[in-house]
Amino acid sequence: MARNKEFEVNAVLRKAMHIFWEQGYEKTSMQDLVTHMGIHRRSIYDTFGDKHRLYMKAVEKYGEMLESSVHQKVEAPTPMKQAIRRMFEHAIVAADDRPKGCLIVNTAVELAVCDEEAAAKVNQSFVKTEDKLYDLVLRGKETGEIGSHHDARRISEFLNNAFIGLCVLAKTTNDKEKLEGIIDTSLAILD
Repeated sequence: MARNKEFEVNAVLRKAMHIFWEQGYEKTSMQDLVTHMGIHRRSIYDTFGDKHRLYMKAVEKYGEMLESSVHQKVEAPTPMKQAIRRMFEHAIVAADDRPKGCLIVNTAVELAVCDEEAAAKVNQSFVKTEDKLYDLVLRGKETGEIGSHHDARRISEFLNNAFIGLCVLAKTTNDKEKLEGIIDTSLAILD
């Protein structure tokens, strides 16, 4: 007779996501996962597979949570420049309940060069971010808030690159004034 799981899968997946986000893939051991997730090693393997499978599922969960969070910030009735600024500010906001930086960007830096599956997940996320920025720039052009002389695709590519760089820097510095200055300079292209 099979035993029922004594844990909620999404809850322990979020715990794994946080430890990977905080420590990175390579530095996180199976024992770290057992301790942090609060479940047995066998339960991790039975539910998620090996460490790599668990990491990929954690990255997927992070992507879903990020997309939902960004959607809430940018879809409120607000000027498009302000919506784009909110996206950038989300990257630098320090929160007590989450590690610094972005798990997707961390994955790009740590694994994408040597792990095709990680690279595909990173690229998928980057494309989604760029597409969201493209949509916001187009909407800004339609309302006249962003000049019609701007090429929306090129601007969204530039902003996506600036956003990714900001995510990397946000992991390594607490200098909020510097980070906000980078946002201001990056978004000045929209003027």
